[in-house]
Amino acid sequence: MCCWPSLFLSNSRPILSCCPCPFMAALWTLSLVLSGCLFACLALNPPQLYDLPPSLGSNGSRSGLSVDRPMVLRVFSVDYHHVQAPFEIVLWIMLASLAKLGFHWSGRVPAVVPESCVLIMVGLLVGGVIYGVRHSAPPTLSADAFFLFLLPPIVLDAGYFLPGRLFFENLGTILWYALLGTLWNVLGIGLSLYGVCLLAPSSLGDISLLHCLLFGSLIAAVDPVAVLSVFQEMQVNEQLHILVFGESLLNDAVTVVLYKLFESFLRLPSVTGLDVLLGGCRVVLVGLGGLFVGLFFGLLAALTSRFASRAQVIAPLFVFLYSYLSYLTSEMLHLSGITAIVTCAVTMKQYVEANVSERSNASIQYFLKMWSSVSETLIFIFLGVSTIQDIHMWSWPFVCSTLLLCLVWRATGVLLLTAVVNKLRRNTVTFRDQFIIAYGGLRGAICFSLVFLIDDFPKKRLFITTTIVVILFTVFVQGMTIKPLVELLDVKRKKRALPTVSEEIHSRLIDHLLAGIEDVVGYWGQHYWKDKLQFNKKYLRRFLIGEERQARSSILRVYQELKRREQRGDEEAPPDSNQCTKQIRTSTPAYSRHTLHQDVTTDRTRKPLQRHLSLGERRRYNTITHWPQVLHAVLQVHTSKSGAVSKALPFPPLDGK
Repeated sequence: MCCWPSLFLSNSRPILSCCPCPFMAALWTLSLVLSGCLFACLALNPPQLYDLPPSLGSNGSRSGLSVDRPMVLRVFSVDYHHVQAPFEIVLWIMLASLAKLGFHWSGRVPAVVPESCVLIMVGLLVGGVIYGVRHSAPPTLSADAFFLFLLPPIVLDAGYFLPGRLFFENLGTILWYALLGTLWNVLGIGLSLYGVCLLAPSSLGDISLLHCLLFGSLIAAVDPVAVLSVFQEMQVNEQLHILVFGESLLNDAVTVVLYKLFESFLRLPSVTGLDVLLGGCRVVLVGLGGLFVGLFFGLLAALTSRFASRAQVIAPLFVFLYSYLSYLTSEMLHLSGITAIVTCAVTMKQYVEANVSERSNASIQYFLKMWSSVSETLIFIFLGVSTIQDIHMWSWPFVCSTLLLCLVWRATGVLLLTAVVNKLRRNTVTFRDQFIIAYGGLRGAICFSLVFLIDDFPKKRLFITTTIVVILFTVFVQGMTIKPLVELLDVKRKKRALPTVSEEIHSRLIDHLLAGIEDVVGYWGQHYWKDKLQFNKKYLRRFLIGEERQARSSILRVYQELKRREQRGDEEAPPDSNQCTKQIRTSTPAYSRHTLHQDVTTDRTRKPLQRHLSLGERRRYNTITHWPQVLHAVLQVHTSKSGAVSKALPFPPLDGK
């Protein structure tokens, strides 16, 4: 991808001469050869690829084709139709993978342009060449292929590697944004667009209110694919990342449910108040149904992995099969498949990781990352390819109003909802974070796939064109400017550091201490309920994890958990704050969506997991460690509420004497 400027501007020298290294030259040569093969296949044979799921399930029968019987025995023959579908699938995946590989070898381009933008540009180029060769529209990505094959791996990867503690600590705020925020955007955009249509009756008068609400439900879908691809590269702070990530993840489930609800309303002869009430009940049922389906398959996967100790080779397979079954079952029952697969992934992770071997865990992690990365790349490639169409319809008032309304209603929704939620949060969401949350509402393939599912009516082509414009604007303009805005606003970044055993133990100690303080002062907060509700620890872990893999000590369980994080370079834990303790470090950087374990030559050596201290060192360590200060600081806050706390829990002086 380092050759984009000369690819479009240079006329005096070969394209490959701008490549900075022989590897890039070879990569570009391979990409051009592969593209030529793909274009030749598409030019000679109209593709069946994007009715991809039915073609995968066909038996390859060619009874309708007339076959000429040869008069003599053929020594060499070509039967492209026999391998057409899988051959073109492999070519597309190879082209997308080479585009991703070229992007990561392109020097300074990744620091300026998000990967999603470059992949869409590749798709635009490929779609333009296909259109020029065939003189017809290039193939489009079908909604079934997207929802049944490309979206589940991305959502499964996001759910399996979900930072659990951060997510559940901010679950109330995430649900607040995802439920009320999405409903605010859908109703605001839909009603406002209907007002625009009333103001322009000559060109937009045939668009009804339900059509506007239907379009508002799909255009309000914040795509986690686009959001994750941008926010993971920026390394923003944990709170901001989990709020945007969680909101975009659950936002999809809400928008898909609302889309199907308004679609059902359009098919009714008339909509009554009873229909609206039943629609609200249906929304609740779809969300809770997906939650329980995912929970059921997650527990079933954990129970199956307990008995997989004698067949560790197939143990990773259960993770993919059960999670995909939860998604397909929810779609079959018209429930929320996204909610189901996220719940299944979060549920089975903590049990499956303890039951299977380290090699199986590594296989799960590598395969999930590879699968989601390929799916994400194909989605962005086909977004660009599908833009080159001859079905577009343009309307300046509708397109410009949609762009403006998407920005305005999301910004006002974030500001109003955050003003309410900050009154209940201890760690308030700052104005800078609110701006990034509002500005990070990128649209992507979910909008594009939903708009093609709309039943035919005169303005469907206008909806398709407007959706493409909104996607390209948010991905290119907002996606490319959000990094400079993060640096300009000096938004707090994430500190890459793995935890220490001492830090984890002190964190759990403070959790227990705060639970006791909440119990004493009569405040039933999250620490109180977390301490009282020990159903998972007392029953589920004993039943779903094999006896030979259950840690006899809680400290040993902490050590084993941190060891697993170390081996995969996890970023879930908080940053290291105690330089006196012996740290659990890793010699490899934490992975992103596209990198796992890399060979790194740095001067940072691997620290030992533990070191025995002499008696003098132990006494000196116990006197200088920071936990007495933390306990005294916490107790002093609540002294005014309960004076008996400081008397009942005496501590040594802070000077250690």
